[in-house]
Amino acid sequence: MNTPHPLSRPAVRVATGLVAPLLLLLWWQLKVQTTGVTLAPPLAVVAAAVELVRSGTLLTDSIATVERAFIGLLVGVPLGVMAGIATGISRTLDRLAGPLLNGLRQVPMVGWLPLVGLWFGVGEGTELIVIGMSAFFPAMMNSHAGVAEVEKRYLEVGRVYRFGVVQRIRFILLPAAMPLILTGLTQALAFTWIATIATEILTGAGSGLGVTMQVAQVQQRLDILLVVVAVTAALGFAINHLFLRLRRRLLRWQPVSL
Repeated sequence: MNTPHPLSRPAVRVATGLVAPLLLLLWWQLKVQTTGVTLAPPLAVVAAAVELVRSGTLLTDSIATVERAFIGLLVGVPLGVMAGIATGISRTLDRLAGPLLNGLRQVPMVGWLPLVGLWFGVGEGTELIVIGMSAFFPAMMNSHAGVAEVEKRYLEVGRVYRFGVVQRIRFILLPAAMPLILTGLTQALAFTWIATIATEILTGAGSGLGVTMQVAQVQQRLDILLVVVAVTAALGFAINHLFLRLRRRLLRWQPVSL
C-alpha cells in the first residue's frame, strides 16, 4: 500500500503555499522601514483595500474585468476551435489560410490596439476585439494540432461506417483532439486575462481593474495600485484553478500516467 506524501495533504499544501507570501510581506515591511524604498507599507495597502471595498469600486471593477474577459473568450475560442478544425481537416484550406493566420499570430495582441482603435474608435468594442483575438489564436493552433494528430486507424473506422463530415467531427475528431483543444483553452484563458488588463490600462475606457491601475498611477496612489495588482493576481489564479479542475473532470476517461 502506497503511503501518501506528507506534502500531498490539503492543509499542508495550503500552509506550504503561504510560506512564500508571508516571507514577501516580511521583506516588504523591513524594506519600507529600513531603506525608504518607494513602497506603500502593508498597513497602508490594507487601508486602501478597505477603502476600495467600502466604496464598491473594487467589486465593480472586478466584475467589469471578468465580464470583459469572458465575453472575449466566448467569442474568440469557438471561432478559433472551428478554424483549427477546418484547417486540420482540409489540407487545401490549411495551405491557403495557414500562412496568413500564422503570420498574424506573430503580432502581439496589444500591438493590434492602435490599428483596431483607428478603425472602431477607442472604447469597449475595440477592447473586446483585441481580447477575442488573444483567445482565438491559442484555440486555433491547438485545435489544428489536435485534429492533425488524430491516428489514422480512427479515421479508417469512420470510413468503414461511412461517416459524413459532421459525424466524423463529432464522433472521431473532437474526442480524439479534446486534450489539445482544452490545452488551447487553458492558454486562451491566460492570454485573455493578460489582454484584458492591458487593453484596460492602455485605453482607459469604462471601468475595470486595468483602468483603476492607470488612474492610481496618475494619482501616485501606490497603495491602491498594489491592491489592484493583488486582486488581479488572485482572480487570475482562481479562474485558472477552476478551469484546470474542469479540464481534469472532462478528461477523466484518459489513462492516468504512472
